[in-house]
Amino acid sequence: MQLITRLIALTRGVQLRRQFKEIEKVLEQLPANSRRQLAALSMREFSNATKCEYPHLYATPPEEKYSPWGSGTAIGYERMKSDSLQVRLRGLALWLTVTFHETKDSPYADQRELHRQVMRTLRTLKESVPANEMSQLLANHPQAA
Repeated sequence: MQLITRLIALTRGVQLRRQFKEIEKVLEQLPANSRRQLAALSMREFSNATKCEYPHLYATPPEEKYSPWGSGTAIGYERMKSDSLQVRLRGLALWLTVTFHETKDSPYADQRELHRQVMRTLRTLKESVPANEMSQLLANHPQAA
């Protein structure tokens, strides 16, 4: 059974890393004002996800709660491909949030490395927002701190 579990985790890790590479490319192309919007959306998504019983299943329909992983990353990834900037930003924020929670306490080294990369990306986004704007964002969403 451990072999099957490890194989599932390895497959999932490969899928998330492949998606993350594409997400990094999209993030590099975002203008500064879009990065600020993404930072605010990400903080809001984190706030909402932490209120869930299982944050890694955030945005997953209730009937899928017993699947090996939630559908939040798939939803976010599909939205990221949208032509609409707002939909794309919401998709990026959702993907980053769910991936953060999904890889957070993983016993597998490859998923822990992905978690560190997602954390770096989130820190970079947070640093792209000037301090006075961050204060306003945190005042509006205190759980996001």
